[in-house]
Amino acid sequence: MKKTAFLWLYIVAIIASLGGLLSGYDTGVISGALLFINESWDLSDSMQGILVSSVLIGAVIGAATNGILADIFGRKKIIIATAVIFVLGSVLCGFAPNIYVLIASRILVGLAVGIVNFVVPLYLSEISPKTLRGTLVSLYQWAITAGILFSYFINAVFAQAVYNWRWMLFAGVLPGMVLLVGMLFMSDTPRWLVRKNRIDEAKKVITKIDTTVNPDEEIKQIQLSLNAETSDNNTKFVFKKWMIMPFVVGIGIMFAQICTGINTIIYYAPTIFKTAGFDSNLNAIYATTGIGVVNFIMTIVAVFFTDRIGRKPLLYVGLTGVMLSLLALGSAFAFESVLGDNLKWVAVGSLVTYIVCFAMSLGPIGWIIVSEVFPLKIRGLAMSICTVANFAFNFFVVGSFPVLINRIGGAYTFWGFAAVSLLCIFFVYFCVPETKGISLEQIEQNWLKGVKPREF
Repeated sequence: MKKTAFLWLYIVAIIASLGGLLSGYDTGVISGALLFINESWDLSDSMQGILVSSVLIGAVIGAATNGILADIFGRKKIIIATAVIFVLGSVLCGFAPNIYVLIASRILVGLAVGIVNFVVPLYLSEISPKTLRGTLVSLYQWAITAGILFSYFINAVFAQAVYNWRWMLFAGVLPGMVLLVGMLFMSDTPRWLVRKNRIDEAKKVITKIDTTVNPDEEIKQIQLSLNAETSDNNTKFVFKKWMIMPFVVGIGIMFAQICTGINTIIYYAPTIFKTAGFDSNLNAIYATTGIGVVNFIMTIVAVFFTDRIGRKPLLYVGLTGVMLSLLALGSAFAFESVLGDNLKWVAVGSLVTYIVCFAMSLGPIGWIIVSEVFPLKIRGLAMSICTVANFAFNFFVVGSFPVLINRIGGAYTFWGFAAVSLLCIFFVYFCVPETKGISLEQIEQNWLKGVKPREF
């Protein structure tokens, strides 16, 4: 691949990945804002859970309704629409006069988050050469961690300001505008263009992506993939028996990504730190910012190594570390009376270890796998379904976390997440295929031929 094509490909990938800033910013900003919103309106634990998880209601709607739209209008236009929705929702959050308007505004923000979480990995997977696909899709998760880190810095900056939480939520306008402007200059993916019979446009994009491939041959392979299953209609294609396993993999990896507890850490890190003994909102926010820095840095591991050593080895290492750190965190709360003031430092160490292990594995690789395992004809719809599952799991986990912490305590809550992590290790071993270095078309052919996940 020539340097000019290589550079252009990375520019496209980085700009598209900025969609992750939206998801990451919303995920992180509410963690700090919640401390001050609660001071303004004295929310019950149930209402705190509703406020935090309300964004996931919109996310489910966005993910459920836009898979088909991405297949009809293209990946690029949907990403642009997402940026507009996110900017509008951030403005409304900043000016919300009461908790109910704030919840409604966060549902609107969630609509954008739901769309971006499937359409950006989809865009990246379809525009990437097979040798770089894992790396480029990983950039999306890296952008999510950048958004989380940015939101933590924003929280720290405005923590002592008047109307602090309003500024925190309003600042979401910035990542939304960056994505909007950047995507105006991008092309759509060659696979979508071929599907719409816009062959000349597809050739131009393929040539820009990789000058070493024959664009005519590449288009031929995409067309063969589109026609491989049936020459009749899409309905017959969707309900074939071989499609069951890709959905098991896609929905299962979303379960692993969420139900091992990541967003309880991201959404509630300051709350966890205060429970563990940090004496002020500001100190808890500063400690949380450190978590964001670790998350951002460690995602680089997956960006650089997922196409070198593979998806599954990173998942094994990451899930094992996640499980052990959750066991340690739960044990710290169980022996709180023995640890005394040291509890907060055990909590910090456990959370840092957790973030290190998650950031190098489940975070980026979950989205890589979902963007790879489905056939082209239904990839948009299938990723939409998996993203709905992601946010449904997220809604349950995040909404129930404050109640669990208050009713059964931190020990049993985090031990429960550790048990889920162990189950996910077995799931990866038996059900998840290794897709490193395999073209999207070949992955589809493997499913069609009945190749077992462990034999890919």
